[in-house]
Amino acid sequence: MSTCYIHSLFIRVTRHFSPPPHSTPFRRVFSRVVCCSNMGKRSRQRQKNQSAGGRDDRDKAGWGAGYADIVKENKLFEHYYKEQGLVPEGEFEQFMEAMREPLPATIRITGYKSHAKEILHCLKEKYFKDIQELEIDGQMIEAPQALSWYPDEQAWHTNMSRKIIRKSPLLEKFHQFLVSETESGNISRQEAVSMIPPLLLKIEPHHKILDMCAAPGSKTAQLIEMLHADMDVPFPEGFVIANDVDNKRCYLLVHQAKRLNSPCIMVVNHDASCIPTLQIDSDGKKDILFYDRILCDVPCSGDGTMRKNIDVWKKWTTSNSLHLHGLQLRIAVRGVEQLAVGGRMVYSTCSLNPIEDEAVIAALLEKSEGALELADSSADLPGLKWMPGVTSWKLMTKDGQWFSDWSEVPSSRHTQIRPTMFPPKDAEKLAALHLERCMRILPHHQNTGGFFVAVLVKKAPMPWNKRYPKLRKDVSSSSAAQSEVSSTASSPADAPRLLPEGPPEEMERGSSEGKVDEEAEKEVPKGASVAQEASAKQEGMCGPPPSKKMRLFGYKEDPFVFLTEDDPVFNTIQSFYNLSGDFPKLNVLTRTHEGKKRHLYMVSKELRNVLLNNSERMKVINTGVKVWSRNSDGEEFGCAFRLAQEGIYTLQPYIRSRIIRVSVEDIKVLLTQENPFLSKLEDDAHAQAKKMGMGSIVLKYIPNANNPAEPQCPIQLCGWRGKTSIRAFVPRNERFHYLRMLGVEVFRDKQGLGQKRGDGEKEGKEEAEDEVEKVAEEEEGAGDNETELDLENGDQNGSSKPKTDDGNKETSS
Repeated sequence: MSTCYIHSLFIRVTRHFSPPPHSTPFRRVFSRVVCCSNMGKRSRQRQKNQSAGGRDDRDKAGWGAGYADIVKENKLFEHYYKEQGLVPEGEFEQFMEAMREPLPATIRITGYKSHAKEILHCLKEKYFKDIQELEIDGQMIEAPQALSWYPDEQAWHTNMSRKIIRKSPLLEKFHQFLVSETESGNISRQEAVSMIPPLLLKIEPHHKILDMCAAPGSKTAQLIEMLHADMDVPFPEGFVIANDVDNKRCYLLVHQAKRLNSPCIMVVNHDASCIPTLQIDSDGKKDILFYDRILCDVPCSGDGTMRKNIDVWKKWTTSNSLHLHGLQLRIAVRGVEQLAVGGRMVYSTCSLNPIEDEAVIAALLEKSEGALELADSSADLPGLKWMPGVTSWKLMTKDGQWFSDWSEVPSSRHTQIRPTMFPPKDAEKLAALHLERCMRILPHHQNTGGFFVAVLVKKAPMPWNKRYPKLRKDVSSSSAAQSEVSSTASSPADAPRLLPEGPPEEMERGSSEGKVDEEAEKEVPKGASVAQEASAKQEGMCGPPPSKKMRLFGYKEDPFVFLTEDDPVFNTIQSFYNLSGDFPKLNVLTRTHEGKKRHLYMVSKELRNVLLNNSERMKVINTGVKVWSRNSDGEEFGCAFRLAQEGIYTLQPYIRSRIIRVSVEDIKVLLTQENPFLSKLEDDAHAQAKKMGMGSIVLKYIPNANNPAEPQCPIQLCGWRGKTSIRAFVPRNERFHYLRMLGVEVFRDKQGLGQKRGDGEKEGKEEAEDEVEKVAEEEEGAGDNETELDLENGDQNGSSKPKTDDGNKETSS
């Protein structure tokens, strides 16, 4: 469409309207249309040029070409960290050289799973041997090494970058192994320094744990693993509540957590700086839920991630830390408020900046007035090299102006620079904080990313509980006062119900006399403004006003509905599977109030307590592990619900029938053939199957200690006994996992199914794998991905049902 034609068209259209063609509105519209016309021409020309040879050129250039090199230089960054003196003298050049090098690939074996030893053996004896002494793109590939400070050789690193692993044809087998085992939850692709905070928490199976800023979830996965240290206990007493403020990132968190198939994880969606305080039933009364362990991995400027997040090089400025300091302190304050006395909280960032690190810790310790102390963790991770925290630092604005003390800051900058950003002036008080117990990991010491971590122990209740006691609520209060409360609360759970007066310690624990909720024991930071106090007194209470209304964003979640013990659904399930008498029926839930129940899930007794007492005050994204799925065909065989592979290890201890013991050879047949006849099984399994009626079954392998060549860990698979055949209902990646454990070399063919030998995958499949990897790799690097968002509506627990025409592959419905 020519410009002249457009002009004449507009002249005709606007002839009878008041604005003449040369008026400003006309010129604006006309210029946009001409711009769009020219842009369309340019776009078509660009497409023609690309199709002529752009892609071909990239293909000819090899797998590593096609991207312009990003200049890894930032003079302001170098100047700032030289002045701060965080890097030992004489090592700054090494520090900068390490920052410019690609980050090594690091993997972690899922420790709690009984298959961990088998996976480690497979890695050492097969894949690591295959990639030794390879040369790729002029770089010699070193043999992977175990991280010296990670327990039981469960974390490994190599000098291969993620890019090499994902794109090099020579590493295709290793790459497929990583993708498959990551999806099945047996391996996590996680940066080495990201593994440190959960280790320092010292998790025990009975601990109640809060992960405040959890997405995408690599550290959360570690917490779950530690909770399930004993695989023989299907329901540990403890649990993990994983929170994130970003609704979409919560679904990445769900994707990570559901790989581990735990009934003890709950994903919630809140602002960590004002995350609601939860209630639990304790001996017939309401108590506050205080956590034994809290992971406070706060949002940060991320300058410790420059080795993998290349954009940080050009975007880094000192303003980032100044803007984040206040948020980081508020999140940390809210964390210690919810920590039980005697509990541990780990504060961590992937930033090296003292404004985000020691300044936050120092401010927090000062506010606590002795209620908190820094723990000495120097002996907790032998082999880890770290630098002690600093006790002096300076602040620099983005225009290069330095300040060493709050008194030097002009009043015009008081809104962006705060007193808590500077070290305490009193030398005695500063020494008492023991900031040297903080740990800063520098990239050049052990070829890692940069990181900061501090371990806090709560010795006593926080002092602001004592300073702001709540008054007894007047029973004869006016209706006007009641309406005022309801107008400031988004739900009944948000309405403040005030505690009786009493000792502050009793109030923080949750006294036996009063019912407590979020506002009843909401702790107020030291330094609450005078305006807040005045406002509180006017409303008849000694303390700040109620917190802001809880806002719920994102997708509307289906309800979490617990079944009763006499629910009709249990009648056929109980008899068909012969459930033991101690099966916890009350822990079973579904996601619908009405209609047929499609899936049944299980949570631990403790999480059930949390859910039932806080449904109105928190937004739950996901919880529970799926144990049964409705199968209409099963009704004619005695039960409408088939077993789900996700929850088989949780459920199997309670099942006393429908179990077939199988051998290694039986498992190979079941996982490599779609619908094998019963006669394909070995004699023992064949005899058991013949005696069993049609329907859902458990296929159980028990290791033989006298035959070390076979897997020495139990294997449990869901299956279906047909009229003349039998099949396993196991997801594709889990199928590959078990075959590898049995010594079968598995590749994917072009359809993505398993076979012993394959010739690669089509381009679309590779791109999908890359997206999966971005979610599954190290926690900080995967933040912006939105893979697996098919979980975002309806049944959030990741339903899966068998298809009869796709090689027993289970897909998400």
